[in-house]
Amino acid sequence: IATTRPETILGDTAICINPKDDRYKHLKGKKAIVPICNRVIPIIEDDYVDIEFGTGCLKVTPAHDINDKALGEKHDLDTIDIFNADATLNSFGLHYEGKDRFVVRKEINKELEAKGFLLKTENYINKVGTSERTKAVIEPRLSEQWFLKMEELARPAIKAVLETNEINFFPKKFENTYRHWMENIRDWNISRQLWWGQQIPAYYYGDAQDDMVVAASKEEAFEMAIEKSKNPNLKIEDLRQDADVVDTWFSSWLWPMTVFNGILEPDNEDIKYYYPTNDLVTAPDILFFWVARMIVAGYEFRNEKPFDNVYFTGIVRDKQRRKMSKSLGNSPDALQLIENYGADGVRVGLLLSSAAGNDLLFDEDLCQQGKNFANKIWNGFRLVNGWEVADLPQPEASKLGIEWYRAKFNEVLQQIEDHFSKFRISDALMAIYKLVWDDYSSWLLEIVKPAYQKPIDRITYNELIKIFEENLKLLHPFMPFLSEEIWQRIETRTKDEALVISSWPKINEVKSNLIPQFEFAAEVISGIRTIRKEKNIPMKESLELSVLNTKKNAKDWDVVIKKLANVSSISYINTAIEGALTFRVGSNEYFIPISGAVDIEVEIKKIQEELQYTKGFLQSVQKKLSNERFVDNAPEKVIAIERKKQADAEEKILTLEKSLASLR
Repeated sequence: IATTRPETILGDTAICINPKDDRYKHLKGKKAIVPICNRVIPIIEDDYVDIEFGTGCLKVTPAHDINDKALGEKHDLDTIDIFNADATLNSFGLHYEGKDRFVVRKEINKELEAKGFLLKTENYINKVGTSERTKAVIEPRLSEQWFLKMEELARPAIKAVLETNEINFFPKKFENTYRHWMENIRDWNISRQLWWGQQIPAYYYGDAQDDMVVAASKEEAFEMAIEKSKNPNLKIEDLRQDADVVDTWFSSWLWPMTVFNGILEPDNEDIKYYYPTNDLVTAPDILFFWVARMIVAGYEFRNEKPFDNVYFTGIVRDKQRRKMSKSLGNSPDALQLIENYGADGVRVGLLLSSAAGNDLLFDEDLCQQGKNFANKIWNGFRLVNGWEVADLPQPEASKLGIEWYRAKFNEVLQQIEDHFSKFRISDALMAIYKLVWDDYSSWLLEIVKPAYQKPIDRITYNELIKIFEENLKLLHPFMPFLSEEIWQRIETRTKDEALVISSWPKINEVKSNLIPQFEFAAEVISGIRTIRKEKNIPMKESLELSVLNTKKNAKDWDVVIKKLANVSSISYINTAIEGALTFRVGSNEYFIPISGAVDIEVEIKKIQEELQYTKGFLQSVQKKLSNERFVDNAPEKVIAIERKKQADAEEKILTLEKSLASLR
């Protein structure tokens, strides 16, 4: 027989074998003697024993192992508790009485070896529970406790979450955790041996275990005790309240009701208005301890759910994946983080990196990302606020840019509301982040920005301020301090006009074609900028642009392309231009006459090298797609990606060959 806790041999009351194990047929119905204490114990049979694990013989210690306790009850075994409350051995420990369990663990090995009972010792990796605070090893021990029977209580709570969806979990994956806990629920040990807490409402009037009543008050208990004991001479002073206190979660499971005094006054106005509440936000590590029990209590005491939705956040952990706690001392100084990065910066940095339900490994660089975003917003406000405004005609580029941004804002607002409805808070913030950083700051401000030391027209400026205010409304739930500060600086506002109580933006009907048109134009602008960078053509030097395509895709955006790429003219042609630099966007091919601006030989060599690399890349993709084993076994999504790579490479080769031909 093998064991990782040899000191518990002194509490063994049986040996168990599997009835199907042919190796031990000769032991059926026999008895054995426990070493050292010489106790005679039965050899029992049970399918619980794993034939393949260890020796296939199990020592049964009902007092000190949960599974052994179940076996003991099933086979009516004796239960011998060998430990005191402080983990020293009691009188059943014989000559080890008073010694700590770990000391005995070593000493009993030596005694077993000396008496010839020890065959061998070996290292064994085992899962051992420890106290979160003290790191003390936790091992089972029998004690008298108060329990609450949970099987019947749990049924309405199981139905509400897993069958009727009366209560919804976000993310949904936590329903599996809930199912595991609730469908395998055990009676709840509600008593704790602590010096402070809410005492168990049990009152003893005699020395027998059953000389007890449970009541809401001592006065009520006194009346019940007189009736139960049939002792008219009993005095209230004779009652002794149980010294145990209730589990903290036993009071916490009533929280949705007790905050509105819903237990003592079940029909008061507050409880009728606020119960059930809409959403509960909490961490998944207390899903069973708190969330599940609140649901149970709601149906038990009010016959209704306590909340509609439960959103489980991730847990912020340190780089060693440990949960942050006061006892470990591994939490950053929150006040110092706020001092360094701002409260909004810290919040945004953490949110951007914490997808719903996933834990987050804390890194201060995340806070720096949030601070950078805050600076971007602030600098954007300072830029616009510093422009001179004049009564001028509105440029076509500015008008088009504002129309596009309103369409983009509307599209992103729909995404944000969808994310919110599914409690994808991080995704909602990321959508806002991209809208403000990319679409607003990098594109719209550049489109409407007036020339150096020139004023902006009043129509564009007013529209831009309205847009910026709408951006602030989206930002406010995530960055309340910065957004409110800027909101108040835009114009003088009363307390009733504060951003925190302003209305949330509404989704409006907009031109649906504006967004793809802009995206097309943005690719053209990026293509021109790439050529400038590759050929070292300064931005101040204007370029001519010719477009080969009869469809004239996004022609309305030529004014924006001219402004942002510094293009003096855009012409539409029917044949390719020889000796020009080219790039392609969609079905359009763009030509920029170089007119001696670049070294032709250097450019030819560069294109040849890129062409050679692209052809090699295409061959590797084609080889993969011609492999029947790959095509038959790879997911469709992966195959689609490879085919897209093939098409892109073929198109790029065609463009490069045309560019090469035009330079020769």
